[in-house]
Amino acid sequence: MLLDIKELSVEFASMQGNVKALQNISFSIEKGEIVGIVGESGSGKSVTALTILGLLEKNASITSGSILYKGRDVLVMDKREQQALRGKEIGMVFQEPMTALHPTMKIGDQLAEVIKRHRKLPHKEAYQAGIKSLAEVHIHDPELVARKYPFELSGGMRQRVVIALAMAAPPDLLIADEPTTALDVTIQYEILKLMEELSANRGTSIMFITHDLGVVAQMCKRVIVMYAGEIVEQGETHQVLQHPVHPYTRALIGALPDLADPDEPLLAIPGESPDLRRRPAGCVFASRCAQALPLCQEERPGLEPVQQQNESHYAACWVR
Repeated sequence: MLLDIKELSVEFASMQGNVKALQNISFSIEKGEIVGIVGESGSGKSVTALTILGLLEKNASITSGSILYKGRDVLVMDKREQQALRGKEIGMVFQEPMTALHPTMKIGDQLAEVIKRHRKLPHKEAYQAGIKSLAEVHIHDPELVARKYPFELSGGMRQRVVIALAMAAPPDLLIADEPTTALDVTIQYEILKLMEELSANRGTSIMFITHDLGVVAQMCKRVIVMYAGEIVEQGETHQVLQHPVHPYTRALIGALPDLADPDEPLLAIPGESPDLRRRPAGCVFASRCAQALPLCQEERPGLEPVQQQNESHYAACWVR
């Protein structure tokens, strides 16, 4: 097991009360596996990633759980150990590449700095390794691109550079947080295929954070559906998308033209997410669910196998 998260809960202090951003989430990622984390904005996807990386804000506190990476609990590491883990063992690709690139440093120098830090190479060798990394992400004329500044590149090209930076060590786990949202459809497809290729060639695991189930269907072996800081459904991607159990998962699929029934109108999820300062006693989706029972309002369902003979597909729902 490469990554194993158990019963993780995270809160953020605020003037109006503590925001319970994550509530007892548990999941794992195997070596070489691509796992999708999907959900609306505010569902806890990015908080999960930042917790793994040890990059939470100062007002955050981890109230329970563990994050085992190669058997070691990230949460008990000191800052120096966490810094050594970031980049070298766990890479990160952010949604907006300009925030991940230094605006006044040339691309080649930025790559060289990362490679020197993680591979302990002299600058000249690190610079050449950086050019090789650019070639590996299918950048034409990598020597020329290495001499450019970020603002001189297109959005798709900058995202390729960010992926090259994240894979420069190279890491065993890559966390990609909405890496294609700001790109057009053609470039998005190219970036997704690139990440699949890098995973296959290097055996790198990918935790792919997105709000788009269509992307998950394209590249992820397994999918984890999050809502209001909880995991409401998870399993093999084809099982979850073809036989969704939780009403929230069904609503997400029904709102996506590529996955929805062509004979049915696209769905919109009514209502709003619950206030995470005051979590409901029952199911967090009950207030927006047309199928909710009185039990759903009173008691929170556990994440249980959908069928006893199939323990790869789980859902947290009283209505099945």
